[in-house]
Amino acid sequence: MLNVLVTTPRGAENVFECTIDSCAIGKSDENLIILQGWSVAKRHAAIHRRADGVYVENLDPKGNTEVNGKQASLYGPLKPGDVIHICGYELRVMDLDEPAPPPVTATVASVASAIAQPAAVAAPAMVPTVTEEVEAVRDPGHHQIWIGLLKRIHTELIKQMDLRRIDIASQSEEELRRNTGLMLVEIVRNDKTIPEGFDRDLLVKQVQDEVVGLGPLEDLLADDAVTEIMVNRFDEIFVERKGRLTKSDITFTSDQAVVSAIERIVTPLGRRIDESSPMVDARLKDGSRVNAVIPPLALKGANITIRKFAKSKLHGEDLIKFGSMTPTMLAFLRTIVEQKANIIISGGTGSGKTTLLNVLSNYIPDDERIVTVEDAAELKLSQPNLVGLESRPPNAEGKGAVLIRDLVKNCLRMRPDRIVVGECRGGEALDMLTAMNTGHDGSLTTAHANTPRDCLARVEVMVMMAGLDLPIRAIREQISSAVRFIVQQNRFSCGSRKVTHVTEITGMEGDMIQMQDIFLFKQEGFGADGKVKGRHISTGAVPDFYQDLAARGMDVDMSIFQGGEIRR
Repeated sequence: MLNVLVTTPRGAENVFECTIDSCAIGKSDENLIILQGWSVAKRHAAIHRRADGVYVENLDPKGNTEVNGKQASLYGPLKPGDVIHICGYELRVMDLDEPAPPPVTATVASVASAIAQPAAVAAPAMVPTVTEEVEAVRDPGHHQIWIGLLKRIHTELIKQMDLRRIDIASQSEEELRRNTGLMLVEIVRNDKTIPEGFDRDLLVKQVQDEVVGLGPLEDLLADDAVTEIMVNRFDEIFVERKGRLTKSDITFTSDQAVVSAIERIVTPLGRRIDESSPMVDARLKDGSRVNAVIPPLALKGANITIRKFAKSKLHGEDLIKFGSMTPTMLAFLRTIVEQKANIIISGGTGSGKTTLLNVLSNYIPDDERIVTVEDAAELKLSQPNLVGLESRPPNAEGKGAVLIRDLVKNCLRMRPDRIVVGECRGGEALDMLTAMNTGHDGSLTTAHANTPRDCLARVEVMVMMAGLDLPIRAIREQISSAVRFIVQQNRFSCGSRKVTHVTEITGMEGDMIQMQDIFLFKQEGFGADGKVKGRHISTGAVPDFYQDLAARGMDVDMSIFQGGEIRR
């Protein structure tokens, strides 16, 4: 197998895998490595693995193939650090220490020998010393030897499955994982080139995760401390822990491994990702949200963004424990949900809108019928009379798409007591307002905005996206009569998430929508630990909604609105 790292003139990188010992390069579709550019020949060059090493051969009549800045007709054997230049592209052959078939990693063998005879020998500057290689084997996170070994075992597994004519399609995920695990254990046990410094169990696990699961992401998904996973390219993965981003030590073996993981996520959901549809939204089995983009849109290589959901469903008490709100605020929010106030949860990306929506939606009484509408199903409600709807992207012919707006219109015919829309992004905002104004009180949704006032402006813009030429005053009248409360959730630079505003919409005055803040978060700088400091306060304003409840004879606690800091 040959692995070639290609760097484009713009700096983007990609790894090409050649399962045979000859790799053609050029701009023709017949080549494994396709380079763009008027000066690139249809069949420009080729890389060959021979018994004594790897060679590069120029096939361009103009001779536009260079190695280390010098023209080359046939150059080899290549050494680590050699760079092939073709019309602005840079190509580097990886795993140069791996000889011709049978595929045995010579570097791994040399490490095994070095372990048996630990006398160190000085090496050239570009080649790691034996001691460095042994240390890399014991900590294999970023080293080419480990990656090359994973690829070789993966290839051997596929070969064994082909020889045994295993029908993968007929096996469940559990059966496939069990069978591949047994085969991998056998392959690793019979591989005499793996030195003692290697963790063989880890080898089996990583190859099995890449074949059956999501590769190195499996460990990150199992880590409760990780809340978000961002794969920028196969060897560049960032994670969020406690609101802070850090680079992870783990990597995929190749860009194709990332694409394979994406396909394993989206295929069971009836979605697809390919060159004609290079972006996709999906979800994992636990409800975690997934977004993926592949080349040509993703310049650095296929990327994945996963927003993990907690394994145990969060409750309002958890938000109090995290400092997102006070017990008084939670009791108020629970009351307005139970008493059918229409609510928009506003906030920026990653501020916790969906989590708060999930918590508040669970306060809807069990005797009411709920219809949820989402792009990718994330809400986890426990009420018995619940119907969940999910949008659908177009098929390969560009047909069959079902938009959020279509689902919101349809759910009005489903006799809902409550409509919960995961997020309003466009013209569905008009349909949502219409539903709120026509007897579907107690509906909830989320929107992207930085403040409650910004949220109203964003809703206005989304209504305009419905394509109806409505005057701005008519839109604002619809908003003021439909929406009763806006709950603003913000994510601070330290990573903490807090409810910063609970705001009531009180009506129209002239052409302006009138609002009053009920609860606020007053920031008071940052503590020694870098966390935001502050306190939740009551503004002293009594919401009209509570006064209406009191007028209807309900026993409501008005003392919570006395101005000042809210008791925890």
